[in-house]
Amino acid sequence: MAGHGGRQMKVIALDFETANEQRSSPCSIGLAWIEDGQVARVEHHWIRPPGNRFARFNIAFHGIGPQDVEDADEWPDVLARLRPELEGALVLAHNASFDISVIRRSCEHYDVPAPGFDYLCTVQVARGVWPDLPSHKLNVVCGHLGVDFKHHDAAGDAYACGQVALAAMSLNSLGHVRDLPSHLGMSLGRLDHDGYTPSRAAAGPRRRYG
Repeated sequence: MAGHGGRQMKVIALDFETANEQRSSPCSIGLAWIEDGQVARVEHHWIRPPGNRFARFNIAFHGIGPQDVEDADEWPDVLARLRPELEGALVLAHNASFDISVIRRSCEHYDVPAPGFDYLCTVQVARGVWPDLPSHKLNVVCGHLGVDFKHHDAAGDAYACGQVALAAMSLNSLGHVRDLPSHLGMSLGRLDHDGYTPSRAAAGPRRRYG
């Protein structure tokens, strides 16, 4: 794959679940590595949020509670394990603005540098490829594609996100997931320790900070 680091750039779909209303409260992360046109492996990591505080709404949404993560590492230690994978990768997320904000706010909370990577929002991809779907939520898109997964489970959602990108790539006869943005008139987002650039459906994103 052309671009940063040549054709072997890693592509990783990820998904977070959060413990409460704060974006800096991740309690679960799922990752799915895309290699050779398929999801090659999937990982899940528990994360203990600050104070191990959970809101009822979030527990009802994803079924995770404080007892599930009381012995888990907090974000800095989880990120330390994942940073070598994320640095320089192309990261996919369904509704990427949420997942990227979880990383940003969590890094700010713990005063650790954010990993540096390009990212692509698969909601934007789905809107471009399947514009006539009644919704572009992950379960709706995957229902259309016949992808079976466990929704609101971080590992399941990461897997499904990867499958959406692969299906869009295949349908458009593209050679790599990274070819999707230019084909669809989108631009990649970017996250690093200096700030972030949103993933957009049109070119020319403006750099943001904070």
